[in-house]
Amino acid sequence: MITGELKSKVGRVWDAFWSGGIANPLEVMEQITYLLFIKRLDEIQTRKDRKATATGKADLAPFFSDDQQELRWQNFKVKDPEIMYGFVADGVFPYLRRMGGDASTYSHHMKDARFTIPGPNLLAKVVDLLDDISMDSSDTKGDIYEYMLAKIATAGQNGQFRTPRHIIDLMVEMTQPGPRDEICDPACGTAGFLVQAASYMQRVHREALLGVEQRKRFNEETFHGFDFDNTMLRIGSMNMLLHGVENPDIRHRDSLAESAADEAERYSLILANPPFAGSLDYESTAVDLQRIVKTKKTELLFLALFLRLLKPGGRAAVIVPDGVLRFEQGAQGAAPNSGGGTAAPGGGQAPKRGLQAIRRCIDGDSVLHEDGLGRYGPRLVL
Repeated sequence: MITGELKSKVGRVWDAFWSGGIANPLEVMEQITYLLFIKRLDEIQTRKDRKATATGKADLAPFFSDDQQELRWQNFKVKDPEIMYGFVADGVFPYLRRMGGDASTYSHHMKDARFTIPGPNLLAKVVDLLDDISMDSSDTKGDIYEYMLAKIATAGQNGQFRTPRHIIDLMVEMTQPGPRDEICDPACGTAGFLVQAASYMQRVHREALLGVEQRKRFNEETFHGFDFDNTMLRIGSMNMLLHGVENPDIRHRDSLAESAADEAERYSLILANPPFAGSLDYESTAVDLQRIVKTKKTELLFLALFLRLLKPGGRAAVIVPDGVLRFEQGAQGAAPNSGGGTAAPGGGQAPKRGLQAIRRCIDGDSVLHEDGLGRYGPRLVL
C-alpha cells in the first residue's frame, strides 16, 4: 500500500508534468517510468561497484561501461539544466533503446521510446523530485506503478485496471510457481503478475536457479506476457528487467482477436486480471475462441482463452467479474464443470465499476473435462 509520503512525492512529480505542458496521463506515466528506470539502474550499478571493491573481483556485466559514466543518474543530475537535458535526450535515451541487445524483446519494444519532456527546466524539476524517492524496495516500485495507474483517467474507458499487490501476492502464493513452469499473462499490462511470480521463484527456488541452463530458462523461456498497448509493453519490459528477468517473452498480441492455435496447451500456469470492457464484435473475435464459447462477453472469451492456453494438468489464478460465477444464460460451453469462487477483499477491485471481483482458480490436476469437440482440457475447480 502506498504511503502518504510517497503518494505526495509522486503527486508532485505528476503535477510538475501537467504544469509543464504534458497533459496525456499515459505519456506522463511513460516519461516517469523511463527516468525511474535509469535511476534504478544507477542504484544497482552502485551496489555492484561496492561489491567489486569489497571482493576485489571485477564486475563482468556492468550496466555502464567506462565511457558511459556520464549517463548515470548520479552524474547527470548535478549538471546545469541545459547540459542535463542534452545528456538525457542525446545520451541516456539512445542508451535505453540499445539495452539488452538487438535481439531482446526489451530492445524491440524500446525502439519506439520517445523523450518528450519539452524543456530543461521541467526535466531538472522532475529529476530533483524523483531523486528523493528510494527505489530499493520492490514494494516501492509496485506502489508507484499502482498509484500512477490509478491516476490514468483513460484507464476506465480502455478496460485497464491495476491489480492491488496483496491480491497478486495471494494468487502467486496459491499457485506456487516453480522452475519447470511456463507462466503466461495474456493481458500483462505492466507485468505485475509476472514480476511477482519471478520474485517468488527467486525466493523459494533460489538453489534450483543457480545453474547456467536453469538460469537461461528462467530469463528466456519461463515468462510470457501479451498486450496490445505499446506503452504497456515498454513499461512491462522495463519492469521485468529491473526485477532480474533479462529477456522475457513480452510481445504485442490482441489476445481475443488473434488465433491462439500456436499457443494452445503450451502453458502450465496462467496468472491474469484481464480488462473486461464489455462486449466485442463477434466478427473480430478469434475463430478458435468462438468454437469454445458463443458469446461477445469479454469475461467469458478470456476464460475460454485461458482454457485454450493451458496444457493438460495446468493451473491458473485469474480475476473475473461476479457474473461469471453464475454462467450467464446463452453462453454455450462457457466454463463447464466449474466450482466455487472466492470474493476478493473489500476494495480490492474498486475500479471495476459495479463488478465484484472474484479470484478463481483453474486447477488441471483434478479432472479433465470434454469440451464438446472431442478435446479434453483442465477442469475449473477450487
